[in-house]
Amino acid sequence: MITLDLSKAKLAEDLGSYKEKVAEIHDMIRNKTGAGNDFLGWVELPENYDKEEVQLMKETAAKLREKVDVLLVCGIGGSYLGARAAIEAINGLYSDDKVEIIYVGNTFSSNYIHQVAKYIEDKDFAINVISKSGTTTETSISFRIFKEMCEKKYGKEGARERIVATTDREKGALKKLATDEGYVTFVVPDDIGGRYSVLTAVGLFPIAMAGIDIDEMLKGAKDAMVKYNDANIETNDAYRYGVARQLLNKAGYSAEMFVTYELQLNNVAEWWKQLYGESEGKENKGILPHSAVFSTDLHSLGQFIQEGSKVLYETIFEVKNPQNDMIIPSDPDDLDGLNYLAGKSVDYVNKRACEGTIDAHVNTGNVPNIIISLDKMDAYGFGYMVYFFEMSCAMSVYFLGVNPFNQPGVEVYKKNMFKLLGKPGY
Repeated sequence: MITLDLSKAKLAEDLGSYKEKVAEIHDMIRNKTGAGNDFLGWVELPENYDKEEVQLMKETAAKLREKVDVLLVCGIGGSYLGARAAIEAINGLYSDDKVEIIYVGNTFSSNYIHQVAKYIEDKDFAINVISKSGTTTETSISFRIFKEMCEKKYGKEGARERIVATTDREKGALKKLATDEGYVTFVVPDDIGGRYSVLTAVGLFPIAMAGIDIDEMLKGAKDAMVKYNDANIETNDAYRYGVARQLLNKAGYSAEMFVTYELQLNNVAEWWKQLYGESEGKENKGILPHSAVFSTDLHSLGQFIQEGSKVLYETIFEVKNPQNDMIIPSDPDDLDGLNYLAGKSVDYVNKRACEGTIDAHVNTGNVPNIIISLDKMDAYGFGYMVYFFEMSCAMSVYFLGVNPFNQPGVEVYKKNMFKLLGKPGY
């Protein structure tokens, strides 16, 4: 499903020279002996997931899909990015699925929240609120607003049928509310952090609400789990990518630009940025994760990449077979000079643009390029891709020498904000 091309990465060292270190880290991941090992539940998740919970997700989604036009996914960070990445990557940006997915709880923007509230006034809607604690500020503010709307529109009983909570198994404000109100509830596992949680109920329930086959997604992840349970850096492409990142970091490339050629993969890039940025950006270490969608962003960032300071390398993520394609028509006047492309597909042009850009950036601009290719972006392929990046991230960050699974720095802004807001205790 995934192929890795490092031939244009301009690596100064042979990956094979790190064979022993990679095997040691592989054992740390598999035997859960490294830093943050209590958050390695994702490693065996595709095999050990709760089958009964997944069945309940599918049944709940099927019932709600019969009665609602809109699902509000209320969460922030890992509580929505993975689901949004999957839904947009598979269904596209203008889906014809009967249920529209709208994301709230990820911003303090009063304009955005107000517009969503106005938009859903005349629509049947449901809410999936996702928070382990139930006290995440952005999510809690939006949930309070939309829960009140839901109860006013449908009454307490009707709202109870339209609110689904994904939260801690036993404790927390949202768990208490869900129990008291009788909401259908799914579990945020204790041993899987938010940015690794897309294949848990955190991501799977919204994905099922979008009409996507979550069984196929888990099957893709399981096949990747089998494929990448391999300590040999010569044959494990997830590990090869993870180590190549750090060799480029060592060579002075402090930023990685994740590049796609499909607009609907923009939120795959956003998910990827959280996965790598939050995992390795600690102890004054790490690679700055950035992203771009080409050819769109070639008209804004292309000049810097080609001739600017050499601080970044590119990771090209390409999908070999698009879900849809169109043929370029002929025009009798040919005023735009495009008849030489008549009869060819738009994806053919997109692929040639990718090849030409890689050539320009690597051979003229001297920018290292890593190329990761996925056969097809469907439910199976998305699950496979998620596991590939999760495993490569764990290898890369352990290779760097930091804990991949904590995020102590994100608390600093929260403490300052709470103090300014006058929250008790701050």
